[in-house]
Amino acid sequence: MSFVPERDRPLAGLTTLGLGGSAQYFVGPHTRAELLTALTWARDQKMAVHILGGGSNLVVSDLGMPGLTLRMQTRGITLREQGEHVLLTAEAGEPWQAVVDSALAHDLAGLECLTGIPGSAGATPIQNVGAYGQEVSDTLLEVEVLERATLDVQTWSHADCQLGYRDSRFKREPERFVVLSVTFRLQKHGAPSVRYAELQRALATSNPSLREVATTVRRLRGAKSMLLDAQDPNGRNAGSFFKNPIVSASDAARVRALCVAEGIVASEAEVPCFPAADGQVKLAAGFLIERAGIAKGLRRGQVGTSSKHALCLVHHGGGSTAQLLALADEIRSIVQQRFGVVLELEPVRWG
Repeated sequence: MSFVPERDRPLAGLTTLGLGGSAQYFVGPHTRAELLTALTWARDQKMAVHILGGGSNLVVSDLGMPGLTLRMQTRGITLREQGEHVLLTAEAGEPWQAVVDSALAHDLAGLECLTGIPGSAGATPIQNVGAYGQEVSDTLLEVEVLERATLDVQTWSHADCQLGYRDSRFKREPERFVVLSVTFRLQKHGAPSVRYAELQRALATSNPSLREVATTVRRLRGAKSMLLDAQDPNGRNAGSFFKNPIVSASDAARVRALCVAEGIVASEAEVPCFPAADGQVKLAAGFLIERAGIAKGLRRGQVGTSSKHALCLVHHGGGSTAQLLALADEIRSIVQQRFGVVLELEPVRWG
């Protein structure tokens, strides 16, 4: 049977923001054979291919996407013992929460703080997903990838993925590879990660279990409207819309001194700062946004900031991607003028 993709498929409903136009062509392969058929067809047609996961970290143009949009639907989780560790492999289309739940069910440490994050397993190394002091890069062992040009399957090591803060080789070469599966090396009966100060304060015990940590993380995420919840008025969002900026130590010192001089804080210690690679410093984007005067619950027509925290941009329904990006540009401009710090968007932009 010849390959016949769907035409003019609306994409808004496949994203957590609920925004964006239609895909010129669309397919949702459930097997690797179906994936190869779709990629071969697109190559023969000399057509661009866009890979869609859970749509939770994506901003799609109002004009939609030319070419073929491919939404991975492959499923499966396997476990292999390796001494004191277990290797958990998930197919790319597996919902991420199912991966975390599998690790928790088998008392495997390494993913507990990443609970409640929407999306698919295959997308996690692309963004190097992280939350509450834990990142995919902490436990990722290898990634099975398919090179689009040759349709060759390769197995990449952790180092091959070139993971950074919300970054990876996949993200820097977005047209080149398709993630097929991801493998994590998890600790049997290991202690949970409790490095994040907010998480430490929220835990009821100093010696929590993996499930207690995961439950607390979900509660914290829910309080910030960072869970998929159709009843939440802040629910149409893409998570944190801006990356925490990484600046030089001298620039961080300038920001701290500015905050004290202008009465934003009483002491420099009140300005959230975290050590980053190569002697740099990570600032808190949410702190900068709100201290620059961007209020929680700000509205600009059908889009705005979350009523829980201004780092998250929300679509209230009936809006457009153009409106959302205009608000993002407004926020970036105000923060740059106030603090001399340039914010970068965290979600991937299409179109």
